[in-house]
Amino acid sequence: MEKAKVALFSFVCIIKNWFYKNPQENFSLIFILFIGGFLRLYRISEYMTFLGDEGRDAIIVRNLLVNFDLILIGPGTSIGNMYLGPLYYYLIAPFLLIFNFSPVGPSVMVALFGVVTAFLIWLFVKEVFPCKKGQTNYAALLAAFLYSTSPIVIIYNRSSWNPNIMPFFSLLCVYSIWKIYKNLDFKWLIVLGISFAFVLQSHYLGLLLLPTILLYFLFTFFKAKKDKFKLKLFLKNSIIGFLIFAFLMSPLFIFDARHGWRNFSAIATFFSNRQETVSAKPWNALPKFWPLFENLNSRLIAATDKTGGLIVSWFLVFSGVILLIKSKKKFVLESPYFLIYLWLIFGFIGLGNYKQEIYDHYFGFLFTAPFILFSMLVFNLKKVLPISFFVSAILIFYIFYLHFSQTPLKYPPNKQLQRSIEVANKIISESQGKPFNFAVIAERNYEGAYQYFLEKENSNLLKIDPLRLEYTIAKQLFVVCELPKDKCNPTTNAKAEIANFGWSKVESEWDVSGVTLYKLVHYNN
Repeated sequence: MEKAKVALFSFVCIIKNWFYKNPQENFSLIFILFIGGFLRLYRISEYMTFLGDEGRDAIIVRNLLVNFDLILIGPGTSIGNMYLGPLYYYLIAPFLLIFNFSPVGPSVMVALFGVVTAFLIWLFVKEVFPCKKGQTNYAALLAAFLYSTSPIVIIYNRSSWNPNIMPFFSLLCVYSIWKIYKNLDFKWLIVLGISFAFVLQSHYLGLLLLPTILLYFLFTFFKAKKDKFKLKLFLKNSIIGFLIFAFLMSPLFIFDARHGWRNFSAIATFFSNRQETVSAKPWNALPKFWPLFENLNSRLIAATDKTGGLIVSWFLVFSGVILLIKSKKKFVLESPYFLIYLWLIFGFIGLGNYKQEIYDHYFGFLFTAPFILFSMLVFNLKKVLPISFFVSAILIFYIFYLHFSQTPLKYPPNKQLQRSIEVANKIISESQGKPFNFAVIAERNYEGAYQYFLEKENSNLLKIDPLRLEYTIAKQLFVVCELPKDKCNPTTNAKAEIANFGWSKVESEWDVSGVTLYKLVHYNN
């Protein structure tokens, strides 16, 4: 007990000392993080996305916690029939357990990651763009504030989905390689190995971070080569970092080895089938650089406002050119701008060679970059061109207006979680404890969300197995239709779960939480 009191007292002293080093900046940071947390956590159970994918993830993690089913593979990708690693599932497991198996838990975890990402942005900018001792770092605060209030970022931070943690871990990768190269602090090689494993298991587009990481790894090698002790330390920590990375990636490797290298084959097919997926010629991405850059700024900084995105994009270009002309010495390898530009350029090369539609979450590994670049350029440009501050101030207030005028809180919540619970409870009530089959008719949803609560409440849900029809077809089938009633046609729908049930008729129907629930029985009953 005494040790706990001493530890608590020491922690309080550390926080107190940190706060009083620069109370104005630290109070501002706490306020920014509070705003970011509020925008993400306010009525999160009603605003969070909870559809088929989220339900599937919750089912898998619940089986891990309840039945101790080890997970060797993560979610499947939307293209290419590839699978990610399972780290995300293990990450959300404690939150699902703490929240008594409510899917709100994993969403809260993602929201907290969003707040911590804003803090990491502040820390990164504060370190790479330092002020004089005791001065407030307004660039770091601005970057953290813009990220905290960006509507698109908030939307992605309120739902449990594996790509939604990528911004934190991708920035942690970039921060790590900066610490490794700039300070020759080789302990960060271990952090780099861990964070890059999480990036790759969030989304395979995280591979686009690899060229930047490898380049700075090479730069660091030549820098450390001048000192034998530092070189030895660099190589030692590189091996440790790689081994930790390999360990975190090993479940996916084990799964692949057990299943005939299915995932490896899918990845190889994805990259070899270039007519439909990717181009092997990097220069093909050049015409897409500007559209990608403008889209990134429009979606993230300008709150989906295309005019605002165009203005921000041109501001970043002109600011960069002016700084390049007036302060050439700052645009070398030692400059954080070089690192950020490499990060963006390699990202745009990869995305520019992708031949299919670019969704917002594909930018996950770049999410933090425009906020950092914008804030650093605003305050660095002021030093060489003082009049620019007035233009920057107008632009910043315009962005503030866009963020708060388009905040997701102004729109009514989707209440997808509540709908799933109400529909599942209705099915359990109407099934009267007897076995039943289940299906969902929808444009962009499937059974996972409803199935999670049906399984959680230990209902008599039977999943139809085409190879064991006589054992898995029940006497009743519940169908949830999320389409308009005239498009439902539950007895004739071609979906496998309905077709395998056989000839049927509607016995009852109900309107529940905005969807239509049908109870079907066999036609000869």
